[in-house]
Amino acid sequence: MDSSTKINNPADISVIVIYFLVTLAVGLWAMFLSNRGTVGGFFLAERSMVWWPIGASLFASNIGSGHFVGLAGTGAAAGIAIAGFEWNALIILFALGWLFVPIYIKAGVVTMPEYLKKRFGGRRIQMYLSVLSLLLYIFTKISADMFSGAIFIQMAMGLNLYLAIIILLGVTGLYTITGGLAAVIYTDTLQTFIMMVGSLILTGFAFAKVGGYEAFVEKYMKAIPANISYGNINIDPKCYTPRADSFHIFRDPVTGDLPWPGLTFGLSILALWYWCTDQVIVQRCLSAKNMSHVKAGCVMCGYLKLLPMFVMVMPGMISRILYTGLRGLMLSVMLASLMSSLTSIFNSASTLFTMDIYTKIRSRATEKELMLAGRLFILALIGVSIAWIPVVQSAQSGQLFDYIQSITSYLGPPIAAVFLLAIFCKRVNEEGAFWGLFIGLVVGLVRMIAEFAYGTGSCVNPSNCPKIICGVHYLYFAIILFGISSIIVLGVSLITKPIPDVHLYGLCWTLRNNKEQRIDLDADERIEEFESKDDEAVKQEDEGQGFLKKAYNWFCGFDQKKGPKLSKEEQEERKKKLTDITEVPFWRNIVNINGIILLAVAVFCHAFFA
Repeated sequence: MDSSTKINNPADISVIVIYFLVTLAVGLWAMFLSNRGTVGGFFLAERSMVWWPIGASLFASNIGSGHFVGLAGTGAAAGIAIAGFEWNALIILFALGWLFVPIYIKAGVVTMPEYLKKRFGGRRIQMYLSVLSLLLYIFTKISADMFSGAIFIQMAMGLNLYLAIIILLGVTGLYTITGGLAAVIYTDTLQTFIMMVGSLILTGFAFAKVGGYEAFVEKYMKAIPANISYGNINIDPKCYTPRADSFHIFRDPVTGDLPWPGLTFGLSILALWYWCTDQVIVQRCLSAKNMSHVKAGCVMCGYLKLLPMFVMVMPGMISRILYTGLRGLMLSVMLASLMSSLTSIFNSASTLFTMDIYTKIRSRATEKELMLAGRLFILALIGVSIAWIPVVQSAQSGQLFDYIQSITSYLGPPIAAVFLLAIFCKRVNEEGAFWGLFIGLVVGLVRMIAEFAYGTGSCVNPSNCPKIICGVHYLYFAIILFGISSIIVLGVSLITKPIPDVHLYGLCWTLRNNKEQRIDLDADERIEEFESKDDEAVKQEDEGQGFLKKAYNWFCGFDQKKGPKLSKEEQEERKKKLTDITEVPFWRNIVNINGIILLAVAVFCHAFFA
């Protein structure tokens, strides 16, 4: 590696060291302030979060280092249309805060598979979604973020790839394993601040260098690579000449690289799956102290999602014209995006495993045992992530990121269809949901395996995948798959027995405000409370502990004093409060007005760059 590309000056190194120290300090501060010794404290931050950390964490969880690299790289190659992926989220975030989260809170769930179990009964759908989500986290999100972040660090600092990743995972794992969701959300807030400040400085520097917006547009359309040879092959000019529609979001429905119907409808289906049903995102909303804070957090995230067009896509396009500096700051921004995304995934994956899988293996597990299982799973996930590096490395010259871009189009639409219908169509039952998910998965896998086998190809080397399989754009395929899954869910549900309303109170939109007591379909197999020892037994156990055991309990938060034992009436009142979606009228009106303004801004931005 050329030593001139490495970061070795005191200013850049100081920025990186300060970044790590501040991140660690905030993580440890949040860790010791939060109640991390209980299920509610570790996985949902005791449902005490306010709107601004929620909004920042939603954004930081979404923007990983793969996001930075992907948006900038695609912007450099194909123009601004990729920003449509960011702006589409503005509308879907409204659906998350106003339509989906109220149902999840009413249901009193911790995980998304748990909601489907309450809604439909049985275990097979819950287990399917839990396992699929964990696999998607490992083989798409974690691998993409780690690979892009580690390659950047390797180039900037000259570190061994494994060493760079192990250092990152060590720092992130420390406060994720010990601090739980509260520590993750507060460090996400810091990472968001770092990402935005760093990105805005870099954007200002880039636009100043290129000569302003008008000069940027003119120079980008004339930016031709100096080296346009590929062995002995004569490359078609269309492969290296900027697209004529580079500065348009909406592109031709047939010849466009991101056709506008796909960007409008297909992407909305994928965004519905990601923003409204994915554990990483929804878990942040479930930690809010009330519905007004949920909605305000979604609005804040929406406004932050306006920025990637200007601080990621356009600087990526400018990089086609010139090389930008500020390496230490850029590395800190990349580290912030990588660590915030990884910590969020680790915490949510741990929640899925503990609450949906481990509790089925150990139905009488104590609360302390669940906390330990969740933390050990994060360690295991870190191990799998490191073991996955050689596979990611070997694919760097292939199309790993192309696969990741489209892989959600093949696996996400059936899940989006089931959740949408589960909430807005009470007639849908377990049989319909299961067969919709199963057949949708088979259809999606056929397309995905074909692309893996043939490759997606490139402009220089087109894929020889048959047109009937790969000829349909992945965003169009998402629409088709969503339609097939929805038809199967509805068709099978209509020819099988409906679920009585008594099992659906608070779980469907039309029955969300029903005052009657719901009888859960899984009531006969669910354990209401985790086993716990009485205070005297805990005291005696504590007195017999050695120094190492006491240190371990303190580190994990197991020594935190629990409140007095609640009576049955107090437990019912607490449960009622946790599932309450009422709002103070003044704040409800404020967030509703802000939500409408956000939708108007989204429409304006799409229209301006259409």
